Amino acid sequence: MQAPPEPTTFSFAAAAQIPKLMVELGEGPLKRHTPCHSTSTETLAAALAEVHVELVLSHPFREGNGRVARLLAVLMALQAGLPALYYDNLTGRKRQQYFAAVRAGMDRNYESMANLFSAVIERTLQIHEK
Repeated sequence: MQAPPEPTTFSFAAAAQIPKLMVELGEGPLKRHTPCHSTSTETLAAALAEVHVELVLSHPFREGNGRVARLLAVLMALQAGLPALYYDNLTGRKRQQYFAAVRAGMDRNYESMANLFSAVIERTLQIHEK
């Protein structure tokens, strides 16, 4: 049996705001960062972080927003020539850092999320080098 999700301390988007938020996402971060042709880990991590946070904050439901945003990050990484991202280290303390990074993104501060994505990219590359 799966454990219940951990509580978060941020509000999800109101359903009435979704069309507006999705247009902003499409015309803003998605338009700037896709198709993703990043050549450096730092630049790619920053792009993934911004798109990821903005999609999570645009999603009106408690369940599924992170999974959808991670899937989009995988697609963006594939566009940039990387293998599919490997998210095995986003548990325990890293999971709490993830939630804190999403909260920081509410103020358009994507640095914490970019750091998490840098670690994911590095881990992915390590796995594929073996």
